[in-house]
Amino acid sequence: MRVTMREVAERAGVSVKTVSRVVNEEPHIRPETRAQVRAAIADLGWTPNASARTLRTGRTGVVGIAVAELRRPLLAAVVERLVMELDRHGLHAAVEPTHDDPARLASVMAQRGHAFDALLAVDAPALPAAAIAAADGPVVRVDVTRRPPAAGGADAVHADLDQAVALALRHMRVMGRHHAVRIGPGPLAEGEEDRGIARVDPGEVGRAAGYRAAQRALVDRPGVDALVCGTDEIALGALAGLHAAGVEVPGRVAVIGYGDLDDGRFSTPSLSTIDPDTVSLARGAVDLMTARLAGSDREPAAVAVPVTLVQRESTSAAGVR
Repeated sequence: MRVTMREVAERAGVSVKTVSRVVNEEPHIRPETRAQVRAAIADLGWTPNASARTLRTGRTGVVGIAVAELRRPLLAAVVERLVMELDRHGLHAAVEPTHDDPARLASVMAQRGHAFDALLAVDAPALPAAAIAAADGPVVRVDVTRRPPAAGGADAVHADLDQAVALALRHMRVMGRHHAVRIGPGPLAEGEEDRGIARVDPGEVGRAAGYRAAQRALVDRPGVDALVCGTDEIALGALAGLHAAGVEVPGRVAVIGYGDLDDGRFSTPSLSTIDPDTVSLARGAVDLMTARLAGSDREPAAVAVPVTLVQRESTSAAGVR
């Protein structure tokens, strides 16, 4: 039997109109009331009638998520968090991989006001201000491996990549590693000047690139005692490359990555990493988006989300999984 809005209202102890206002993300509702209604919706498993809401509000209840690609586990994890956060707000997601194609991204952006009410752009290239203004509905950047442009014209939430680099390099120094090599591309292979730390750039992302770069580092830098890898994907490949070369980790070479992928918890040795906090990235982005949908006209915001060091076995034999 289909649950009705009236039943949701009775469960939450509010009026039907209040349920409607919460579902439609209208402003000026007390946070505790909004929480009561959302809890009742979750308890009863009620799904708003999307067609009726579209006719009443002019909105689809759908948010587009443009992402460079889903083959990269960290980007897929961010998208999953965004979908979960939108669901918490009673909104649906339409995921659109763009493969870093500017024309495809422009096409997705143009669907705002028609197929989508708003757009969340994950690790997108610079977005032209004209494209942002050309259609109805807000755009929010969500940057986890890219630094946002200095003047993007849209709200942005991004992982603090300068902090990420500083944490990784400082950790290696504290652990007594003074002959580090940075392997890129990726967040930890860029940024802060590192006063002489060597670089080996595999030219592409992925585990195979990390495998090759680690073995190249052993040849080019015989005294290397640490690999600071652009991403966890590269770091996991580097672990395999070092193992194949008979190099003990962390005994001879320590390894750290970026992304806190689940695979890193269960690798041998487990992988030290920088956690970009995908939960806070997603929550911050959706909060900015819903504020815009509710009528906020403030200047574009740029929110930096702090990152944290996760120390495991690959930088210290005493590390925990």
